[in-house]
Amino acid sequence: MYELEYTTAQALFYDFCLWEYEPLTSPANKLSSSNLLFHSFEFTDLSNRVYDLIRAIREGFGVSRTVWGLKKLGDDIRWEFYFYDYRRKERERSVTRLLEILRPLVRCDIEVNENLHYFMFSIDIDEELVSGTRDLDEIHMYIGNPGSSVSSGICYSLTKSGTRLENFYFFFDARKEFDDIAAKASCSAHVDETRIDVSQILWPEMRTAQVIVVANKQGNDAVYFSRINVDQLIFFMRRMGYRRDLVSFVEQNRSKLDHLLYDAGFDYRMEGGELRILKSGLYGIF
Repeated sequence: MYELEYTTAQALFYDFCLWEYEPLTSPANKLSSSNLLFHSFEFTDLSNRVYDLIRAIREGFGVSRTVWGLKKLGDDIRWEFYFYDYRRKERERSVTRLLEILRPLVRCDIEVNENLHYFMFSIDIDEELVSGTRDLDEIHMYIGNPGSSVSSGICYSLTKSGTRLENFYFFFDARKEFDDIAAKASCSAHVDETRIDVSQILWPEMRTAQVIVVANKQGNDAVYFSRINVDQLIFFMRRMGYRRDLVSFVEQNRSKLDHLLYDAGFDYRMEGGELRILKSGLYGIF
């Protein structure tokens, strides 16, 4: 069982790009988004060693400097931790440094060239990794996309066998660039816009997000709604069918979570003329 973590009036707040934002209400004596992550551990078989992992990361990189992702694939729950340092080659939060921090807990033989211009990387978290029964065998590395008129990023998979292109991400101001967002979502190799209305992807209930991200992946596309409020988070969790006890945690603590902005998204493609959602995710910081 975990102890609830509270925010203070002096706390800083970040979205899933680790960009700072102002809280919606006074944050004094309210709950941190880390509690949603910790609560998700409670109804899985994940070893309590995950808290040792989080403690080590906080000691090495600082509190509220790591983004967590809670992923729902069917009935399965998985996690991903994201690490940012926009100084790129002058970075301090590097892959090499993370592997040093986690060495007592996680084995990894991947070597990373720290001369590369990545600004972010992530690792997948599951019971096998946390318990020590498998090595960390893949790291996701993100680099920028200079020359693009749209803010964007490119993701690569790093393994012992080499580097593989994974995903492209495109960031839009949801309020000023909605037509561009709709055009980007419609320009797809996975969705026929004559059969799938864009509103099935860009939900009307989520359009007040501050930022919308459209991603092109190898087998599907994805959309992310960034900087949504707690009521939109609850709506998203209900619609995506998250476990009742996880949704209830947010509902019952709504007044203690309404100071935060949240990020959520889903992967999708067209199958049999209908939109199929493959997985969804929620994001916060710890």
